[in-house]
Amino acid sequence: MNKFKLLNIIALAAIVLVACGGAATTEAPAATSAPAATSAPAATSAPKATAAAEATTAPEGGLLDVPRNQTVNLGWTISSPIGVTNPWANPGYTHQEGNVFMWEPLMYFAIFADKEVPWLADSMEYTKADFTELTIKLNADAEWSDGTPVSAKDVAFTFNGQLKNEKLPYHAAFDQFVASMATPNDKTVVVTFKIPAPRFAFEVLMLKFDTGIPIVPEHILGKEADVNAYEGGLDMVHSGPYNLVQWDANQKIYDLREDWWAVKAGRIAKPAVKRIVMTNIGGAQVGGNMDIVIQRLVNNEFDAILDVRSSVAKQVLDSNAKVTTHTGSDSPYGYLDWWPNSLWMNTQIEPFSDARVRRAISLVINRDQIDEVLYDGAGVSTIYPFPLYPGLQKFADSAAVKALEAKYEPRKFDLEASAALMTEAGFAKNGDGLWAKNGATVPAVINGFEGIHADIVSVLVEMLIKGGFDSAIDFSTDAYTHMADGTPGLYMFGHGASLQDPYAALELFHGRFSEPIGTTAGGNRFSRYDNPKYDAILDKMAPLGSDEPEFSELAAQAMEIYWADQIDIPVIQWLHRIPYNQTYWKNWPTVANPAMGTNGAFWAHTGLLVITSLQPAQ
Repeated sequence: MNKFKLLNIIALAAIVLVACGGAATTEAPAATSAPAATSAPAATSAPKATAAAEATTAPEGGLLDVPRNQTVNLGWTISSPIGVTNPWANPGYTHQEGNVFMWEPLMYFAIFADKEVPWLADSMEYTKADFTELTIKLNADAEWSDGTPVSAKDVAFTFNGQLKNEKLPYHAAFDQFVASMATPNDKTVVVTFKIPAPRFAFEVLMLKFDTGIPIVPEHILGKEADVNAYEGGLDMVHSGPYNLVQWDANQKIYDLREDWWAVKAGRIAKPAVKRIVMTNIGGAQVGGNMDIVIQRLVNNEFDAILDVRSSVAKQVLDSNAKVTTHTGSDSPYGYLDWWPNSLWMNTQIEPFSDARVRRAISLVINRDQIDEVLYDGAGVSTIYPFPLYPGLQKFADSAAVKALEAKYEPRKFDLEASAALMTEAGFAKNGDGLWAKNGATVPAVINGFEGIHADIVSVLVEMLIKGGFDSAIDFSTDAYTHMADGTPGLYMFGHGASLQDPYAALELFHGRFSEPIGTTAGGNRFSRYDNPKYDAILDKMAPLGSDEPEFSELAAQAMEIYWADQIDIPVIQWLHRIPYNQTYWKNWPTVANPAMGTNGAFWAHTGLLVITSLQPAQ
């Protein structure tokens, strides 16, 4: 994951896991996932400033004096509107810029422990065998920062908001599945589904990476006439362990709440981190000013920063023996993120509306060379729109999918085959050796984010030009806007969605998310693909459990269309190479020390578990 929540980054709009219609959020992935952080906002304008939002400093008396060895310093790009802490503020809100330390879910999912982590809820169980009823039991000790108990009323309010408010990221999933909700007592919520919803609890209600929903306080937001315009501010009531005590253009400061309910409930030991300082490293997008950021990490000023490229990780490790990564001092220095990157394009506009052109572009990409040149021979390149975690690897290795690979050869590098397709599509090489039709070349400029894509995009541009495509790089601050608006070109971005089975990733291309030209693509679903046959397959998959044979059969049928139609062009899986400085803090999640089993990105939804699990190194 280093989807670094990307970019205009303001609302990283979209995410998330996913996040994803039911899996895609309204935020762009985080820098591991996308630019800032890795996230590119899909935002248009921020909510109107409120009095609460303008109060960006601590109450009278100023900040408490917290020593360095009780403070975690994090380097990140902060560009969201100052004062926006309300998860329902739209546009403007992102969890990636520190708000993750304020908000909590019913449950977390720890990807590397492959287990659910009960949180505000003690349990979430399907209480009907056909997955049409889900019963949620809340923890008796869970409470808001103002001392009010977290109740079934809060959960029902959160769910009803997603169901009725089209501006919220999981509205589509709630609208598709949820029929009604009941609260038989103050700590129980029963959700009845219109159709079987076997993945709803995992994809929508659990926080992991950048997907899922936090629970919000009914007694606060229920009083707001427009929950999307309410910013929240520093005084926003929340359930998480840290209060936001200062926020300006340079930094955000969070101080520990000594009365955090989770300690009493036995969810976790009392955090040793008393203060979190998230420093704005600047840059128009996540990944900017990295030379200075890396030096500050090496100098022990930062304890963790956004992920870095492979060559940089090695330099950092060589410069400070206290710095480690997910794989210690050994390559590849990171973990498999949930955000495989593809070259997306708007399939509604010429020439990308022609599947032959899309396939021809894929054929000029030498994935073996990418692995060798950029990743020291590691198999990072990919042909799938999902990360190869165990359940997804099993699907990729199935006989049906292997047969499709043999048939469509999605990994094939063949300049002659590419040229044949372009000729068949009516193109001819011009005097510059570029494919052209009616005097126009193929607009193959790659929009991306320099801080995380500088290495791979430069290689891809060379390959595309060699293959006859009019390519260049656009790392401007408008890159994400180009993607969301569907302008001509290619978009280097990830598929934040699937973790256990392929449905969530495949659903990114469902026709119900195909926004017309002239509108903004929501949920980072940039392809605007629309194919009724494909949609019918996804609709049949939705009510099926992933362990059912019919589900696997339908998933393979969807993969066939994905490869045959070359909906987008998978290029690389994403690795999060996050350098952790252990001068002041240890117990960062690594291969040798899984900690709570979550990914190590502090900007992801599970970042709360990462920071609250740290232990003093001195």
